[in-house]
Amino acid sequence: MSLGTILIVILILILLGAIPAWPYSRGWGYGPSGILGLLLVVVLILMLMGSI
Repeated sequence: MSLGTILIVILILILLGAIPAWPYSRGWGYGPSGILGLLLVVVLILMLMGSI
């Protein structure tokens, strides 16, 4: 597995954990999952361009 694949898997798992569906994170709103989603998109674009 390449570094990019490992990064994507880790980011997806963190993104699922940041979704405000859990009782302790409902007050956070969509900020954490939005930031992690943006980071996931950046990593995907870098992978498609061949930088990672």
